[in-house]
Amino acid sequence: MFIKALRVGLGQLIVFIDFITRPRKMRRPAEVQAQVNKAAAGLSLYQFHACPFCVRTRRTIHRLNLPIAMRDAKNSPRDRQTLLAEGGAIKVPCLRIEENGQTTWMYESKVIMQYLQDRFAAY
Repeated sequence: MFIKALRVGLGQLIVFIDFITRPRKMRRPAEVQAQVNKAAAGLSLYQFHACPFCVRTRRTIHRLNLPIAMRDAKNSPRDRQTLLAEGGAIKVPCLRIEENGQTTWMYESKVIMQYLQDRFAAY
């Protein structure tokens, strides 16, 4: 019981620190941001709210000003089941990429952050 309380407390501390140190959003002209929004429409992030790796990934998403749908794989049975059935494992963070009728599941925070950086930072 003590360990669970400690994990919950540390998780909330991580979320609080993320909130007070969140990076600024990238500013783009409206027409460019509209293109980014359209390109990001097929992306969704499966995550746990207090997971440190998910926090890092969300910080990158926030900094790049990307409207990516967040899926709660811990508290939403539907999202958890989708992650397991289609992604293959309940492992977060996981970026679901839907493009040209194909779905790709990308695991590992570093890989996801690099993908987002490479794809959207140049806009």
